Amino acid sequence: MTNALDPSSIVAIIGSGAMGAGIAQVAAAVGHPVILHDTRPEAIEKAIGNIRKTFRMLADKGRMTEDAAVAASARLQAATHLAELADARLVVEAIVENQEVKRGLFADLEDVVSEDCILATNTSSISITALGAKLRHPSRLVGMHFFNPVPLMALVEVISGLATDSRLAQVVYATATAWGKNPVYAKSTPGFIVNRVARPYYAEGLRILTEQAGEPATIDAIMREAGGFRMGPFELMDLIGHDVNFAVTQSVFQAYFNDPRFTPSLLQQELVNAGFLGRKSGRGFYPYGQDTAPPQPQTEAPQAAPQQLTIMGSGAVADAIASRIAAAGMAFVRVDAPQANSGLLECGGAVVHLTDGRSATQRASDTGVANTVLLDLALDYASASRIALAAADQCDEEAYRAVAGLFQAAGFAVSRLNDVPGMAVMRTVVMLANEAADAVNQGVCTAQSADVAMQKGVNYPRGPLAWADAIGLDDVLTVLHNLAGTYGEDRYRVSPLIQRKVASGARFHS
Repeated sequence: MTNALDPSSIVAIIGSGAMGAGIAQVAAAVGHPVILHDTRPEAIEKAIGNIRKTFRMLADKGRMTEDAAVAASARLQAATHLAELADARLVVEAIVENQEVKRGLFADLEDVVSEDCILATNTSSISITALGAKLRHPSRLVGMHFFNPVPLMALVEVISGLATDSRLAQVVYATATAWGKNPVYAKSTPGFIVNRVARPYYAEGLRILTEQAGEPATIDAIMREAGGFRMGPFELMDLIGHDVNFAVTQSVFQAYFNDPRFTPSLLQQELVNAGFLGRKSGRGFYPYGQDTAPPQPQTEAPQAAPQQLTIMGSGAVADAIASRIAAAGMAFVRVDAPQANSGLLECGGAVVHLTDGRSATQRASDTGVANTVLLDLALDYASASRIALAAADQCDEEAYRAVAGLFQAAGFAVSRLNDVPGMAVMRTVVMLANEAADAVNQGVCTAQSADVAMQKGVNYPRGPLAWADAIGLDDVLTVLHNLAGTYGEDRYRVSPLIQRKVASGARFHS
């Protein structure tokens, strides 16, 4: 087992912005002497001052001892010249996201540090292979991608370029673990793990908004309250900034030679063109201001619960809904052996299906049942506070209201989506899983690393591949096939690894 760097090893951080200061704080807290370098003396002074204030605050709150806070503060040292980093054992670069600037910095560092010093870059998107290509010793360069805010976010992507020495990557991995982080290995490909796998979270939200499935506040509420995500896609893009989010999407799209899976959104481009960048500009998908009330999601008005209800078959979804209905004191009949196309449940003359990637209208046409209503995916139907429904164009409004009344009686707030294929949570989750599966299939990371990265790096409620296992890979494959069939786009092509898993009956996690 590879050992982490000894805590006595000097760690140098280049760049005193939010990321550099955060990395410096973490390294100093665990015992490393830390040199924080910046060409601007006032920036270093401010950064070190803020870190020391943070240590004092942590001590005041009892989250570290007074002695530990004083010692950690004393381990911080400022440097304005690269020559002062000569004794560093690890140098982490956290400067501007520009390939040529970073290359120049690493070339200069090679003339300063010893040959056994590890050079690491906190880049979120630039190829590690490209950054190291002109170094005398490219094997010593490794990606060490932290997430903001560094002291709070657990994930570190440890990224190897073609020339990276695997033993040094192991040292960086072990060191990140010793710093209290959850590192994952990744191969140097566009977006690494998180910025690649996360693209569908924004892309599918933008797509269904463009198709008028619902307003941003409604889709965000569904993703939070049914999907279990901490933030919906539109509030998250407003927080990140549309200029930043759009630039990352463009970068990944171009890096993958215009693969349709990563196609940027014209709607987001319009926001950028207008200067509606989100919170920082006062307007994005939502308005921001002291006296601005946040838009509310569309929630169906109370409807009468149906007098008769039949639940078809068993399984996690049916069992959770049955339990909530029983807790509400409603009577129902349960059929253990449903017929083909019988749906998940029947009430008020309507048949309710879990979405399979077809629109409700298409499913009604295919089954010959006009009163077809679709139910969106939820992380946990037993505890979800909101659910999304969609009705076929052929569906009688009274039949739809009966279904809405049923779910309201079971304790759900009900949001009605316009009839788009795959609805909101389901199509987003299967596309996240599809992208994660492709990353695994292409050797970028393992299935375990993909799931850890998305949970620890962007706070997903469940790893996308573990979620695909829970849905059932057969059903994931069906949803993706139906999306591809509806749109006729390569965007929805199925990962060969998902097809292979389905063919063998295997799962991503045993």
